[in-house]
Amino acid sequence: MKIDIDRVETVTPNTLIGDMVLFHPETAELLFSIGMHCLGCPSSGVETVKDAASVHGLDADDLVRKLNHIIKN
Repeated sequence: MKIDIDRVETVTPNTLIGDMVLFHPETAELLFSIGMHCLGCPSSGVETVKDAASVHGLDADDLVRKLNHIIKN
């Protein structure tokens, strides 16, 4: 069985949380610090950054900017 995981170079609102953390574990600290404990959640494999932001009452575009800043630095 082939697992289809897209390499995450840049985070977008449609990036899956699970893929992002897989390729950029440094993003986990930000997620935990803002109360997003999605990493251990089974839905992280199918939940997008936009979905997670909405569930947690956060601005998705602001979260995307912060995550990309972390990845690029």
